[in-house]
Order: sequence, then structure tokens, then C-alpha cells
Amino acid sequence: MKKVLAALLITTIMLVPVTSCNKKGSGAFVKADVEIEKPPKETEVVYSSEETSPPVDPTEIPDVQEREAISVWGYADDTRLIVDKFLELHPDFDYDIYVTQIATDNGGYRMALDSALVEGDVDVYFVESSFASKYTQGSMSSYACPYEDLGIDVNSGVAMADIAQYSVEVGTRPSDGKIVALSYESAAGVMIYRASIAEDTWGTSDPEEIKEIVGGGSGNWDKFWVAAEDLKAKGYSIVSSDGDMWRPVENSASYGWVVDGNLYIDPAREEFLDISLKLMENDYHNDTMDWYDMWYADMNGTGDREVFAFFGPSWFINYVLGGYGYDTAGDWRVTESPEGFFWGGNWVVTSQYAAQASDEKKAAIAEFIEWITLDYSETGLQYLWANGEMRYPEFRIPVVSGKVLEMSDGSCDYLGGQNMYEYFIPANSSASGTVLSEYDETINNIWREQVRQYTAGEKTREEAITDFKITVAEDLGIVE
Repeated sequence: MKKVLAALLITTIMLVPVTSCNKKGSGAFVKADVEIEKPPKETEVVYSSEETSPPVDPTEIPDVQEREAISVWGYADDTRLIVDKFLELHPDFDYDIYVTQIATDNGGYRMALDSALVEGDVDVYFVESSFASKYTQGSMSSYACPYEDLGIDVNSGVAMADIAQYSVEVGTRPSDGKIVALSYESAAGVMIYRASIAEDTWGTSDPEEIKEIVGGGSGNWDKFWVAAEDLKAKGYSIVSSDGDMWRPVENSASYGWVVDGNLYIDPAREEFLDISLKLMENDYHNDTMDWYDMWYADMNGTGDREVFAFFGPSWFINYVLGGYGYDTAGDWRVTESPEGFFWGGNWVVTSQYAAQASDEKKAAIAEFIEWITLDYSETGLQYLWANGEMRYPEFRIPVVSGKVLEMSDGSCDYLGGQNMYEYFIPANSSASGTVLSEYDETINNIWREQVRQYTAGEKTREEAITDFKITVAEDLGIVE
């Protein structure tokens, strides 16, 4: 049966990397506005997974209602790539897969997905970490179908593929303890440091020795502060901004921002006030702001002072450092962060309607889901992803399966030829997925702003905390 992929496209912004993980050279991280003409509302644009021909005439599109198909929803090009590759590798698959893709701008994807779930128009859907908990643990989690209800032996699969625990934790629904989602690309974070600065300061750039110097994997920042003093004495900053340390600190909390419906400030997150102030008072950073020009300049070694380290997952290395740090390409290495963390990632959920489908359709959906999330063979998605056979051949992108990472080569020219996977395996293990809430994006922004005002001397510690609570209550209606 011919496999058909129907994609509802809207205008998107593509992030185009010019300097990649496995390529040295100059370039810039370009935001290119790509205008895609929207099809009329009464039609869909149809692409064949077996062809590269232009869209077919809408009058030739088969009536979706005439035959049972699998409906997949996503917000990024990854969705179509994954579906196409699956159908390519499974030519005897008996179902059409229709993909609806809607950008996340202004909450558009979430609003449309919520409506589709209510109406029963979706079988499989992708959710990003910033809003994943809404669909796996929060207000829309009742629409999710446990993997086991599709016939997937998920617990055995997780163990055999050595799936990162944070991926399992984010995808586990608290109401029944069932796994309703898993991810595929790893978003676990590492410390990314300049080898030349390490050599000048300590006479070594070896990742294991640097791990010991900064306290990698220790669960605290004690050695990190000693290293910051060493770097300062040599004329370097240990990080560019306090924001570079926020993700590890945020993820080290025992509880999230919202506990039993109430705002909660975990002691680990409150300590970020002290960390930010220590960076400022001791002149350990360049006092930049993440995602602003001077922060990017520090990646390229052209800021006020050269910066030793950043913290992030592989997408940060490939797209952000790789885009802006073109003059420093090849000088970076990775090692374990003092605190484990993850930042980003996509989870794959199946809807309750999938569980109500025929046995044949449930088995087909299960096959698709397992190939994405649990298959650690050389034809599984995660192996293809980790070995550059999906998006960009020159990239090395770790996945959540430790089994796959052990089988794969993560050597990266941008990291001086280092095999990054050696440090993403422990990074996968040390990240926690228990502290997410569906309000994190908003609350994090409020918290970060109050912390900056405190460290700038504009507010006392007590005023910053009080104003944080007031703003969260005003913006989200969540009180302590």
C-alpha cells in the first residue's frame, strides 16, 4: 500500500547552523525566515514518503475517512523526518500515517493539540520539554495512553535499551504510575570548556582531570568555586553569565515550582540567589545575559574576558556554540557537570483513542512507538539519530538509550575530535525529570529577573523573593 504523509504546514522560522559539530570553519547562526504558503483550509498538502515529487493535486487526495490511518501531530520538522524514515524502513507497514505540523509560536501548537485531543483526532503526538508535563502529568495527561496498553513491554524495553531515567520520569503519569511518553534525542547536559584555557590554568585539558578539578559529578559546587578563583588569577572568567549555571541549579531541586497546586521555592533554587551574587561580587563572570550579543561574543572568545565554560546539551554544542564560536572551533571539550541536568527534548505520547482502536491498529502504533523510543538496533531511530543518518550527517547527537551510545561514535571535530558520548552516558544517568511543571517557562523567567535585580543591588534578597511570589500570583494565579 502506498504510504501517504499529509502535512499541514504553517509559516515557520528555521534555525540554520553554518558551523556544525563535525565541521570546522567560520560562520554564523542564522535565523532565516522561510515563508511557506498555507493551503486552503478545506484541503491538505499531501507528500508521499516514497517520492520527492511536488504535492499532488488536492482533488486526488484520498478521503482520510475512507480508510483507517494513523494521525501523528508534531511541531517541528523532526516529525516528518521520523515518519518518512520509519515508512522507508518498513515497506510492508499496513497503515497510512498523516502528519499535522503546527509551530509552537504563541502557543499555537498546544491550543490546536488540545482541541484535537478533545475531539479524538490524534493518535500519536510529540511534546517538547517546556510543556511536556502538561500532557504526561498535568491538566491534559488523562488523554494519554500508557505504552503498555498498546501491548508494549515498556519496563523491559527501558531496561534493555538503558533509557535515561529522566526521560522515564518526565513520561510517567503520577495518577497511575504508568509510562505514557518517552523521548529519543538526549537533552542531558554537560560542562563544555575551553581546552586552551584549561592548559594555561592547570597544565591539562584532559576531560577526566578537568572533571576532578571542577567537581564534575559531585553534586555540589565546592570545587567549582576553587576553580573559578584559579581562572580569575589567570585573567579568565569561569562562565559568561549567571544564566549559564541556572539549568544545573534548577534541575538539582528536590521539588518543582508547583507542589500540590501551590508555589514552592526549593532550597536548591533559592540558593541561586547566592550563586548569582557570588559570581558578581567575586568577578567570576562577565555579567552578560544569556541569549544576548555579549553572551554570544564570549563563545567566540571576543568578549571582555575569555570564558572557560558553558553548560548545555548536544543541541547547545551543535547549534549555539557551533554557530557563534567559530573562532574557537576545535578548542572545546566536554566533561561532567558538578550537578546533573537536562535542557529540552521531545517526548512521544499516544492518545487514549489509540488504545480504543482495533487490535491491528494498536499493534501498528506500538511498532511505530517502539521504533522511536525503545529500539536500540542499528535500524532503530536512536541509532540512526546518534550516527548522523537522520538530520545532518556531520552532526553527532546523543540519544536517551545508553545501549545505543555505547555502540556509537560521538567523535566531534568541534570538540577537538573528542567522543562526546563518553560523557553523555553519565549525563543521561545524572539528570532528574521529577521537578518539571507545566508552568516552568513562565516561572523561570520571573525568578531569573528577580535574581538579576537582587545581584545588581536593586533589591534586597527579601524584596526579590516577595516580588517573585507576587508576580507569579498575578500572572498565573498560583500562590504559596
